[in-house]
Amino acid sequence: MTVMKIGWESLVPSCIKPQEKNRKVVKVSVTKQISFHGIPVSDISSSTLSSDLSISLAGSNIHSFTLQELRVITQNFSTSNFIGEGGFGPVHKGFIDDKLRPNAIKAQPVAVKNLDLDGSQGHREWLTEVIFLGQLRHPHLVKLIGYCCEEDNRLLVYEYMPRGSLENQLFRRYSVSLPWSTRMKIALGAAKGLAFLHEAKKPVIYRDFKASNILLDSDYTAKLSDFGLAKDGPEGDDTHVSTRVMGTHGYAAPEYIMTGHLTAASDVYSFGVVLLELLTGRRSVDKGRPHREQNLVDWARPQLKDPRKLRRIIDPRLEGMYSEEGVQKAALVAYQCLSHRPKARPDMSNVVRTLEPLKDYEDTSMVTFVYTAPTDQSKEVSEKDDHHKDQKEVKKETSASPYHYQKQHHQHHKNHNRSTPSSPTIHSETTIHKRLTPNSPLHNGFKRS
Repeated sequence: MTVMKIGWESLVPSCIKPQEKNRKVVKVSVTKQISFHGIPVSDISSSTLSSDLSISLAGSNIHSFTLQELRVITQNFSTSNFIGEGGFGPVHKGFIDDKLRPNAIKAQPVAVKNLDLDGSQGHREWLTEVIFLGQLRHPHLVKLIGYCCEEDNRLLVYEYMPRGSLENQLFRRYSVSLPWSTRMKIALGAAKGLAFLHEAKKPVIYRDFKASNILLDSDYTAKLSDFGLAKDGPEGDDTHVSTRVMGTHGYAAPEYIMTGHLTAASDVYSFGVVLLELLTGRRSVDKGRPHREQNLVDWARPQLKDPRKLRRIIDPRLEGMYSEEGVQKAALVAYQCLSHRPKARPDMSNVVRTLEPLKDYEDTSMVTFVYTAPTDQSKEVSEKDDHHKDQKEVKKETSASPYHYQKQHHQHHKNHNRSTPSSPTIHSETTIHKRLTPNSPLHNGFKRS
């Protein structure tokens, strides 16, 4: 594989001022993982490399913005427009009105990412993002609208995703829990995005698939963002791409961490981790939990194939509102994706086919009520009790009534283990018994399944 040392001045001359003597020149090793319109950088002529980035992206509908334009769009990067901050840098919401560039850019809300030069990402990731999103278009990839490259400033302009990241939606405190069907819709959308990358004419390995990089629009359509660590996949007889180990702890595939060998199966493993987060409502790594439960994969994967154990790890915030069959099928997909043997993992197109029907499964309550008929002796007791009308006897009857029902719940929650004097309960793993009065609506043979 050809490796070239290229100064950023020759690649993006409009972004660098070479006449400044004290400027720090960033040298990068550019291999076949960075390409323009499917052509590896190492294969492009020197004249093309020295051309302006805007010329290289001609026809891609990616716009070059000035810093002043972005200040207007974001109201001078107002704190009131601040959305959040990641490894790349701060993100602000903005709005492009129809006067900015009439007939060129339609009026729309946008998200503007500003590269933090002291952050974990740098010029290389910024350029990779521009290049990949400049040539890739798909409903489940976030749309890059433009970029800004002035002096030390590196900014990216995206379509605005009003519901933010999956990480915020799934783990934010005091927020309404995502319904099961919505979780499956998000999983399916993200899977389609990965499948598109892996099956492109020139395959791409995403390398940093995680909940914070899955953005959601107003309809909870999932779109992959942040392509700074993306790489072109192996070509020809190559089985993998050798690279520095980069990504996020808890999501990276074990073989990639140990060897630096990157394949599409590495992305599949990361997808399995996110699917596990959707199933359990837990983060991939949570130091606040007991030691054995801190790593989500180590704790949950052994329980995914046992339906009885599976019920114990499903997100309790779902409150039993999910399809049991859908949960079991999704859990099996996660189990396969998280295999320690890369070749045993399914490809993303198979994952998409499996998840496709799950989004249509109804969020059915997994609570079943079973009525137990009274015995002859209990009937005699109830007939005698009907003659007592005073409040004291009514209370006595309530606590001594032989009528009861079984409440079978397919999940566990610590609040279920609490009992009160007014409603004595007997708990087992899947059954809760409550005593009812003869006047209870369940007394007359009520049954719900």
